[in-house]
Formats: sequence, C-alpha cells, structure tokens
Amino acid sequence: MIFKRFFAVFKARNIEFFRDRSALGWNLIFPVLLLVGFSFIFSGDGRPAYKIGLLIEQGQNESAAQITLRQLRFIDFIEYSDLNTAKQKISQHSLDLLVDYNTQHYWVNEESPKSYLVEKIFLGQSLEAKSGFTRLQSSGKSIRYVDWVLPGILGMNMMFSCLFGVGYVIVRYRKNSVLKRLKATPLSSFEFISAQLFSRLFIVMFMSTVVYCGCNVFFDFFMLGSYLDLFIIGVLGAFCLISLGLLVASRSKSEELIGGLLNLTSWPMMMLSSVWFSLEGAPNGLKVLANFMPLTHLVKGARAVITEGATLSDISLHINVLLLMSCIFLVLSASFFSWNTER
Repeated sequence: MIFKRFFAVFKARNIEFFRDRSALGWNLIFPVLLLVGFSFIFSGDGRPAYKIGLLIEQGQNESAAQITLRQLRFIDFIEYSDLNTAKQKISQHSLDLLVDYNTQHYWVNEESPKSYLVEKIFLGQSLEAKSGFTRLQSSGKSIRYVDWVLPGILGMNMMFSCLFGVGYVIVRYRKNSVLKRLKATPLSSFEFISAQLFSRLFIVMFMSTVVYCGCNVFFDFFMLGSYLDLFIIGVLGAFCLISLGLLVASRSKSEELIGGLLNLTSWPMMMLSSVWFSLEGAPNGLKVLANFMPLTHLVKGARAVITEGATLSDISLHINVLLLMSCIFLVLSASFFSWNTER
C-alpha cells in the first residue's frame, strides 16, 4: 500500500465530510437531542418496572391498604372504572396485575412472568392481601408476550425497510446525477415518486409476509382476527411510511445528512409507538405525540386485529389516520422534490 495515496484519499474524505455543514451539524446535534428526549421520557425516580391496575369507583375514598400499596416505588398505578376494559389490558400484557379492593379480588396473567413477580410483591406487602383476597386469572385466553410484541417487531422492521430503503436510494440517485438525467425525460416527479413507492411497497409486503408465515410455523402465533384485515392494515402502514421516507429524501443531497434525518424520524417511532412496551399509564403528552406517528397506528391496528379479533370497521380510526398522513406526505414529497444535487 502506498501511504501517500492512502493519505490523499483519507484527507479528501474527511474534508468532504467537514465541509458538508448540514451533515456535520446534524452529527453534533442528534446525540444531544437523543439525550434530551430520553431524559424527558424517563425523568423522575426512574421508569416504573411494573404496572398495577386499580379498580376505582367514582368518588370512592382509598383504604389504608391502597395507600400503603401506592407507596411502593418503581410501580405505576393506573386507575380504571370499567372491569372488562381492565381485564382486557392485563390479558394483553398492558398491565401486570389488576386489584379490586371493593370485592377483594385480584387478577393475574398466567402467561406473563412480570405478572407472577408483581403478585408476589402484592401478597408480600400486607397480610390482608395474602389472606383476604381471591386470586383470579384474566378473562379470555391470555396471550404470550411474543404474540403481543409480534405486531411491533414486524412494524419496526417495515419502518426501517420503508424509510431507509427509499431514502438512501433517492439520495444516491440524486448524488450520482441519475435524477438529473431523468429530468430530461418526460417523466414527472409524481410519476417517479409513485414508481418508487409501489416498488418498495411490493418488496416490503412480500418480505413481511414471508417472515410472518415462516415464523408462524415455529411459534404458532395467536390470531383472533382476519388475515386479510391484517394484510390491509399492513399495506396502509407501509404505504404511509414509504411516503414519509420519500418526503424526508425529497431534497437531501448528502448521504450523511439523510442518515441523520432518517434516524430522527425512526427513533422516536421505535420508542413511542408501543413496539416493545405499552404506553399505558404514560404521560398524556407522550400519548398525544405518539398518535402523530404512523408506526403507532400501524402497530395498534395490527395488534387489535391479532389479539382482539378487531375488524376494519373497529380500527377505522387508525386506517383513516394512515390514509390522511399518506396523502399529506405524498403531496409534500411531489411539491418539494428536487431532481438536481443543488438545493
């Protein structure tokens, strides 16, 4: 190896990066934004390790036992007034334990290891709980955690494939002057964007279907709803995420910058869209923010079909939001799209 040639290439690449002020600034700002975001989300005494639901009637005063229970640290207590809703939450791993001090009953999820541990904590914190309460299991079939997390994992995989699979390709085409050559043809920006969208949609849905069917052979996934409904919500979610990826890459000319922008787009969705854990009991501000993310509606809609047997009419809110977001992203993508490397 000739060190002089090596050093010349090494120096040129470094100069190229540091002269790209947008990419340089983003690489400095993005870690700071992550730290600020995580410090806000997990501020306080620490993120609760467990979630206990309490059935509370309107105007009811808490007993001494309830007050003692609430003093336990690292446990999030969520109040419910409807028993059926609360029992559904524990069967879907959104709660670890459900307690009703009026009837002296508590519910557990036999499929959840966290539910087992919280039950031991609950029984050990007072003699009243150990002797006076009746133990019940969650109503309906308790699903496994792998069944609950399945829509989140598939949705997250679709998100990365949609965003990065489209974003980097568009930027590479723009950087290599492929888009500049296409501009000389009768091809319109909307036609080009549409072709990219449906090509990526076919690839994402084909790969997701293969992964789901292959894993289903080994895991025998829980399924209450229709596979057709699940496929439709998957198509709508992927369509929306691809449209978002096209919007992010509509004008960027730097691969370093597009990487940062795609990370900015994907990381909040991965953390706040109920991929790995439920946002039950989270601050209302986070829930509102999560509802503005396409992945949230994809995961919630797919999870409702799988674990609750929901139909398309039952998840019409998620479908309408995904359709609205897709239209907005596509219109903005076509409006802001640039063929050239120059801004």
